[in-house]
Amino acid sequence: MTNELLQDLEWRGLLYQQTDAEGMEKLLNEESVSLYVGVDPTADSMHIGHIVPLLTLRRFQQAGHRPILLVGGATGMIGDPSGRSDERNLLTAEQIEQNVNGLKSQMERIFDFHSGAGNAAKLVNNYDWVGPMNVIDFLRDYGKLVNVNYLLSKDTIASRLETGISFTEFAYTILQGLDFNHLYNEENVRIQVGGSDQWGNITTGLEVIRKTHDEEAKAFGITIPLVTKADGTKFGKTAGGAVWLDAEKTSPYEFYQFWINAADADVVKYLKIFTFLSREEIEALAVSVEEEPHLRKAQKALASEMTKLIHGEEGLAAAERITAALFSGDLKALSVEEMKVAFSGVPSVEVAKEDKNIVELIVEAGISSSKRQAREDVTNGAISINGEKIQDLEYTVEAKDRLEDAFAIIRRGKKKYHMVKFN
Repeated sequence: MTNELLQDLEWRGLLYQQTDAEGMEKLLNEESVSLYVGVDPTADSMHIGHIVPLLTLRRFQQAGHRPILLVGGATGMIGDPSGRSDERNLLTAEQIEQNVNGLKSQMERIFDFHSGAGNAAKLVNNYDWVGPMNVIDFLRDYGKLVNVNYLLSKDTIASRLETGISFTEFAYTILQGLDFNHLYNEENVRIQVGGSDQWGNITTGLEVIRKTHDEEAKAFGITIPLVTKADGTKFGKTAGGAVWLDAEKTSPYEFYQFWINAADADVVKYLKIFTFLSREEIEALAVSVEEEPHLRKAQKALASEMTKLIHGEEGLAAAERITAALFSGDLKALSVEEMKVAFSGVPSVEVAKEDKNIVELIVEAGISSSKRQAREDVTNGAISINGEKIQDLEYTVEAKDRLEDAFAIIRRGKKKYHMVKFN
């Protein structure tokens, strides 16, 4: 019997590698299972590139299975060599603890930790079982299980042999294997889910389980393909860097804008991978992309679903309010804090904090190229301050125009915004 969940994952493009596709499908058809994803706390926030395995695990939870979320308090102190050409900088225990707390709060937005159906998500930290282990126990109990030749065959290790790899990172995959084995024993975890770069670590876990249990021990691994953009550029990056889940690093408005700016060639794929919209809803949006792309229904749905998931209804409302105000030019609808967020990326200039004639100010700030052009811009109604159109050539920009007595947003024409900072 075909498993509906696996069918859906296949349709969404979320199945890349499986260690035993037939065996895993049989298991999922027979019972509800526990499965896990691991995230190392190398930063105090995840970015959108991290969340595909987590969202996939959430789909398993919606189908009645139990997600175990492993935060790598121990492995985060070592560093995964996957996808790297050099050694990681080692973090302190205090940095790791701070990062773990940041990741916990983000996972709580994605998963249901209070399900009454017996499949509530559970958060675990591998420092709890790796931390107390001494080096002799590690080498005797786990180092003995994994042959060096086996480790050298791993792409993540083989790719580093020319440039060099420390024993610390060389041993990382054994620690991950230890994790899978621990969760198999203590939480009855049967499946590990990870990105495509985690295949080597997942299979090491299966090797450890196989060697520490009888022949009936059954565990499985599944990986998810790397998300790419249609034009070949890297997914999840903007001119400002990574798109973070932490609102302090990437505001809900910036987060919303990332998704709403998805290209037509990418948006349907992103809807499948990242949202929990049904197949019917996504297929209807795909038709809209083809027949009425100017309406950008698919992009709006993607931005709305993702912002609501990560930042809640309040974050989505703020993002939509800022977006609407910028589109209409009605800045008066925004709070001072929202203005700061909305215009954090526009050109800015610093001027002295003193009352100044509008013509002189916009020339000094480089908004108009000359006094003649500035007078023309003001007279024609092309200049507004904080959403108020200014057409009086004698207008003086003073304290009431300085938001928080520190800045003003000046618009020239329909779209050219500048932040003028007063000091």
